[in-house]
Amino acid sequence: MKYSELVEVYEQLDGTTKRLHYTHIISEFLKTINEGDLSSVVLLLEGRIFSRQDDSEIGIASKILVKAISIASGIQKEKINEDWKGSGDLGTTAYNLIKKKKQVTLASQDLTIEKVLKNLRELAIMEGSGSVDRKISLIAELLTSATPAEAKYIARTILDDMRIGVGEGTIRDSIVWAFFGEKLKVQYVKEEHKVEIEDRELYNKYVGAVQGAYDVTNDFVPVAKAAKKGLEALQKVEMEIGNPIKVMLALKAKNIEEAFERCGKPAEFEYKYDGMRMQIHKDGGKVKIFTRRLENITQQFPEVVEYVKSHIREDKVILDSEAVGYDKKAGRYLPFQNISQRIKRKHGIEDLSKKFPVEVNVFDVINYRGKTTTKLPFKDRKEILKKIIDEKEKKIVLAKSITTSDEQAVSDFYRAALDSGNEGLMAKKLDAPYKPGGRVGYMVKLKPTKENLDLMIVAAEWGDGKRSEWITSYTLACIDENNNLLEVGKASTGLKEKNEEGLSFDDLTKLLKPLVTKESGKGLLVKPKIVLEIGYEELQKSPTYTSGYALRFPRVIKLREDLGKNDIATLEMIESAYGEQKK
Repeated sequence: MKYSELVEVYEQLDGTTKRLHYTHIISEFLKTINEGDLSSVVLLLEGRIFSRQDDSEIGIASKILVKAISIASGIQKEKINEDWKGSGDLGTTAYNLIKKKKQVTLASQDLTIEKVLKNLRELAIMEGSGSVDRKISLIAELLTSATPAEAKYIARTILDDMRIGVGEGTIRDSIVWAFFGEKLKVQYVKEEHKVEIEDRELYNKYVGAVQGAYDVTNDFVPVAKAAKKGLEALQKVEMEIGNPIKVMLALKAKNIEEAFERCGKPAEFEYKYDGMRMQIHKDGGKVKIFTRRLENITQQFPEVVEYVKSHIREDKVILDSEAVGYDKKAGRYLPFQNISQRIKRKHGIEDLSKKFPVEVNVFDVINYRGKTTTKLPFKDRKEILKKIIDEKEKKIVLAKSITTSDEQAVSDFYRAALDSGNEGLMAKKLDAPYKPGGRVGYMVKLKPTKENLDLMIVAAEWGDGKRSEWITSYTLACIDENNNLLEVGKASTGLKEKNEEGLSFDDLTKLLKPLVTKESGKGLLVKPKIVLEIGYEELQKSPTYTSGYALRFPRVIKLREDLGKNDIATLEMIESAYGEQKK
């Protein structure tokens, strides 16, 4: 299949901001794709080149892409950097410069999707002496054969910065419209920007089937392939041990009374640990551990692998848990920062595991004996946990909990949780299912302070005076339902300077510098990769920021290396927090 056909769709998506129009464009395109090309097309529509089960990364810095553009266009790097500085997007720069070249040279052979994927995937496996030059050559080969528009999206794909606003909800609905739209009589009315659906209840059934298949795979590739075969194939899609799925997330309750209102009586209350979410997969003697953002951290936590092998009495299982650091001498739990530094480490792992040991607190099971358990009520899933976990203190245990209808009992348990160094409590509805990736109303958290927000850095500024060597101000963003990042304020307090305990300006500067995409004076645009937990005094309405809200007196609490774009605060959460604040 020609890559130009996909690029034409990219261009159409780039030319609209309407979610229903996105869905229509993608669904019409999917209808034309044969089964052999479907996997590649779905991957590239999401801006990915590897499946979600593949940990490979291209790892190409902007300066390497600049060199490849220079080779392909015959234009000096200085000119490329000048264009990039003006556009703020290397994709647009590739378009501009390849366009100039194409005006004076004949186009090369047509690019295919297979060729683009082959070259880009090879970038991830090249290592050793001369690998940088070989990577530049592979990229330049694509750009030389590319049209200006193709060059733009090749560059954006490499940098993981597609800018076409396609979120998970759009892909899901596009699959429904493409493969079941005729049966459901879905009609998109472009002039009025609305969709007409004859049987809304039936439509929701099909949306639910696609969403359900995605929930247990976290990958639209097998979902689209199954949907193309029909509803029956879609309903047979099953969770696979070893392939992580998104975890269930909680809303916040103001107090114990509200927790009971949402979860019913009796409800289960568990300690809310200040640790790191771990999704643990066991398949016989193989154990894999994933973070909340689905990164494979098995190598970084060898002791947890041993805990699971020794203390889980079941060969095939997926567990949801929280790993909490603890002080060996005092036995007291430690804040998240103490173990977060283990996530990215590749060396000295054994020493770190001794310095910052963890206890795994298991609170849910989402696959048992190879079968999905997400539709089982929580009380049944808890009984499975009790049956299969051989608890060992300071290694692997069930999350400490009580099941009660008594508010005073919860209050006493709450106090005990805080006295033990924990964040608060989780409350759970006993007959509720497990909803992957969703913030559900039947699981809520109780914390004694206003909820901090996890936000993504999208821009920054160099400091002044003695801080001029560091990036010291960070523009923060939440995310909306269409996967767009919306600014919500700037933070510049809460950090140390350098070589001190805790997160410093120096630490964040080192993380942000490789992500800079545009620099103007002191101002920087950065690739959205870094998530910070932010405290604040209050939220205000504001026309200054694209979210419509501004944080008052924001301060950096900590770096959240375990979180990604899909884990940050949503615009809906910001609006809810503002509404609660007004009350």
